[in-house]
Order: sequence, then structure tokens, then C-alpha cells
Amino acid sequence: MRLSGEGHGEEELNEEMVKGQEVCVPEIVVGYALTSKKKMSFLQPEFEALARNKEIYFVAIDLGKPLAEQGPFDILLHKLPGKEWGHIIEDYQKKHPEVAVIDPPYAIEHLHNRQSMLEDVAKLDLSDCNGKVGIPKHLIIEKDPQSIALAVEVAGLRFPLVAKPLVVDGSAKSHQLFLAYNQTSLSELEPPLVLQEFVNHGSGLLFKIFVVGEAIKVVRRFSLPNISKQEVFKVDSIFRFPRVSSAAASAEEAELDPGITELPPTPLLQKLARELRSCLGLQLFNIDMIREYGTKDVYYVIDINYFPGKWNTHPMFTYHLIKTGRCFHLAAATAGYGKVPDYQHVFTEFLLSLCPNKKKGPPASEGKHTSQICGIESVSQWMDVRVGSESF
Repeated sequence: MRLSGEGHGEEELNEEMVKGQEVCVPEIVVGYALTSKKKMSFLQPEFEALARNKEIYFVAIDLGKPLAEQGPFDILLHKLPGKEWGHIIEDYQKKHPEVAVIDPPYAIEHLHNRQSMLEDVAKLDLSDCNGKVGIPKHLIIEKDPQSIALAVEVAGLRFPLVAKPLVVDGSAKSHQLFLAYNQTSLSELEPPLVLQEFVNHGSGLLFKIFVVGEAIKVVRRFSLPNISKQEVFKVDSIFRFPRVSSAAASAEEAELDPGITELPPTPLLQKLARELRSCLGLQLFNIDMIREYGTKDVYYVIDINYFPGKWNTHPMFTYHLIKTGRCFHLAAATAGYGKVPDYQHVFTEFLLSLCPNKKKGPPASEGKHTSQICGIESVSQWMDVRVGSESF
């Protein structure tokens, strides 16, 4: 068997496969197609070493050759832009149904539109989960910046409003966020976009929920602080900020109310992840969720990202809201799986679960750091929560 491509662990793979004239097939072969930045942040040496110990081998897909001529693979892991690549994967999946493709291109594409993304959350039935989950009141603006103010008035949206590009295509522009304090600032926005009511959420605390198959991981990150009604009237222009959920604010001197930092209930997290996995048809995604300030059980999903990767910002951002007399600092950080504590073990178990007929080595109870999440007790075992600049 010949594996095309150049990837981490390929030399070790070939040594295992060829012994004299005998061909030895490795247990699980993962073909991957990732950008160079994604590969660097995700396929870290510790992860690859752990995977090899479980007889999982990563092999880079050669984009210069037909995918059908490469492999065979047990799992195909990919995240590359472009519809052409999506068609290649879909065609391969039809011809090789035995290969686990993570994830289907059409399902990934569905998350690239924030309107369909929000509609999926709104349809979920999360009753009897010790909490309520919804989406902020929002409005879709597809064209004509001059019509935004009237549309907002007719829809009855309350300021301030968070403005996000409607389409998420992986570019820096698609992740630019703006805060509009009043109607006069709305004409500065550029459609197509989504306008969401800003929901005060304590000291600006956001829950990032990482989903890996049946496993979930929750970390807390700082977001924008609460905005009072008085502050809304002090700013006339839009405020532009980077991906706040990806930039961890310093918490060295922060005194946070335990009621604000408390994690959402485990049953709610489990059902939310399970329902979205089923609805979206995806295995790898991240949910950004906030808890409304002054409540204990009212949550809002504000964004969902597929297989989040590394996102670099400048060494330090300082935003001065001069007219409101406020200042807060956002330090550079990354928000991909590669920086989530213990991600290597969780991903290894996830890959093993995709090939149940393959040999898995010792039972999970005998191995170290086996943390596939299936029940309430095991969910809490992977819920190592960190706050501040060392979160990821």
C-alpha cells in the first residue's frame, strides 16, 4: 500500500508498513488537508506522539494529485477554503463511504451564513435542562446602508447593537465586529450583516464550548463589559473591535462574582452540544455563549465556529472609549483546539471512536488520560476551566 503526501509521522509509518517483503497495515490512517497555520497549531508533536502510541498515523494529502489516487484512509480530516475543494471531498465521500469524513462540506458551508446558523439554534428544544438557551434579538440587513436605521426602528431593536458580517468565509473581514450605540452610527455599517442586540453579561464573561464528537470542553473568556443606558447616549459613531472572544483580557486583579463565573449546568451543555451535533451534522465546532446579567439560567448563543483554528492579533490592543471615559485591555491570544487543555487526549479518543472495528489497545479504564465524554460524570472530568490570558 502506498500513501501519497508528505506529513508528520510518514517516515515512521513507512517503517512500520514495510518489513522485508511483508506489508503491515497500520491500525488507523488519518489523511489530512489543512492550511499551514492550522496544521502548525493543531498537529503538535505531543498530539502526534500520543496518536502514534495508539497506532494512529497522520498523512498529508497531496493537493497536486487526485485524491482518489491517495490513501487508503480510514479518516479524512480537512479544513480548506473554496467550493472546488468541497466538491472534491463530496465526490470522494460518495465513492468511499467506508471513510469517516470530518466533516461534510455542505454541513460546514451551512455555518458560513450567520442567518442559518442562528435559525438552527432558535429551533432547538432545550427544555428541562436547568436553564433557557436562545439567541439575541436580531435583524438581517442584506443591502443599502441608508435603510438600516429604519429597519432597526421597525424591528424594535434596542441599542447598543453588535454588527457582524452575514457571511463567514474565514477571512479577517468576516470576523470584524462593530458596536453601534445609536441610529446615527448605523449608516457607517456595510451590509450584508447581522445586527444583534447587545446583552449585558456580567463582567463581560463569555463561555466558549468546544465540541469534539461526544466530548465537550468549556472555557471562560472575557468579552465586552456591561454597557449602561447612560453610555449609549455618549457615543455617536460605531466602535470597531477584533474577535473579543479570542482575545483574553487580563484577570490578575479581577474580582469576579462566583455567580457570574459559575459554569452553565452540565445537563444543559450536554443537550445543547448533542442537539447541535444532530442539527448541524458536524463533529467539530465551537459555541460562544453568554449568560444574561442578573439571571442565573438565561443563556444566549451568539456565534458558532467550525473547527476553530489559530487567530493571531497584535501583541496588545488598548481601546479607549473616550466619550464614555472607559478603557479596557485585550491581550493577543489564540482560540483553536490546539490551545485547549488536554485536547490531544480528547482528539485521540475521538479518532479511535470513528473506527470501532479497529484495535484500540487497552480498555479506556486502563489507559491514562482517556476522556471521551459520554455521561454527566465524565463531562465534568474534561471541564478544566481557566480564566485570563492563559486560558488557551
